[in-house]
Amino acid sequence: MPNNWQVKRKCMEKNPAVKEEVKSKAPQLKKMLAEGDFIKIPKVGDIVVGKVIDIGKSEVRIDIDGLTTGVVRGREFYDESNEHSDLKVGDEVEATVLDLENENGEMELSFRFAGHQRAWSRLAELQTSGEISEVAITDANKGGLIVSLGKVSGFLPVSQLMPEHYPRVPGGDKQKIFERLKSYVGATFSVKVIDLNENEDKLIVSEKAAWEDKQRTVISSYKIGQVVLGTVTAVTDFGIFIEFGENLEGLIHISELAWQRIDDPADLIKVGDKVKAQIINIEGSKIFLSMKRLKEDPWRDVEQRYKIGDVVKGKVLKVNPFGLFVELDADIHGLAHISELVDRPVEDPREIAKPGEVMEFKILSIEPHNHRLGLSRKALQKPAAAAPAAPKAPLPAPAPATETPAE
Repeated sequence: MPNNWQVKRKCMEKNPAVKEEVKSKAPQLKKMLAEGDFIKIPKVGDIVVGKVIDIGKSEVRIDIDGLTTGVVRGREFYDESNEHSDLKVGDEVEATVLDLENENGEMELSFRFAGHQRAWSRLAELQTSGEISEVAITDANKGGLIVSLGKVSGFLPVSQLMPEHYPRVPGGDKQKIFERLKSYVGATFSVKVIDLNENEDKLIVSEKAAWEDKQRTVISSYKIGQVVLGTVTAVTDFGIFIEFGENLEGLIHISELAWQRIDDPADLIKVGDKVKAQIINIEGSKIFLSMKRLKEDPWRDVEQRYKIGDVVKGKVLKVNPFGLFVELDADIHGLAHISELVDRPVEDPREIAKPGEVMEFKILSIEPHNHRLGLSRKALQKPAAAAPAAPKAPLPAPAPATETPAE
């Protein structure tokens, strides 16, 4: 296969300009070959720098350090960034080596691969530095958002969204979550690169990590035990979220809403309510709060108000397969286990009581530290009177003795 210089020699007689180019470069090439230690011969996959010497309709020729000519043609001319759409002769460009010598003796080059390499190199720098970048949201699926960063497509998982964008949907309705995610398409989010693998074309970004960086200084001004006033932004099965301070958000778990048992936070509070809460833990950007700790624990003096053996009235709050939850007062709730409802086997406690009914119970146990109080309906029932014993039948009289006649 002829090399680049052989091709040019064949063209010299037809094109004087090429002849002059070869004459001018031959002594330089000869000298550089003699000083081989100073020549860095590119390899396939390397990025080379050169100057544009000719622009055709679908190809560009580039002078590579005066040693050879490279050509970019066809699909290799285009990259996603359209960076080379307005090239001019004399412009300095970068291209990736696809082949050291093609059928014309020219170095085959690619703008497309060079752009790809630069983009992934930049992403690696972003991951190392932790720099915050802006991404465009291009699509959504049920797991998160598709983003574009530096012309590379990436993924922003739902778990990596900042609190303001996290789709908290009552009941965890997947379709509603998806609709919320779709509403972000076209928006721009601030993110950090948290995972990268060029070989797998994998780019994972986190909006939450970028948000944590911005909020770290603000969060550090809050301490455990501090009381805050906030607005309820979401009510879920497991608790409520409130916004306070400078766009900070905290979670009040269902167990921290009140001292009494709460089955559904929506029964106690709604979005938009103003509440006071105490900070009980801070983990990075996560702030955990409590409403109940701002009130005295009513179970501390429960044994002064109720005694084991007392007969009390209570309202049935909820019926579960294992028994009845009973409200004795606003703060103290107890449980009447299914085995303590009646003195016969019961398959369904709803046979005995319904929510809202007021009934009498006997207190069987009190555990202040565990916030438990055991109740019984069965203990109130009088045992059935024992049936009188049936009269015993008289024993049969012994048979009279018989004499054996003397012989």
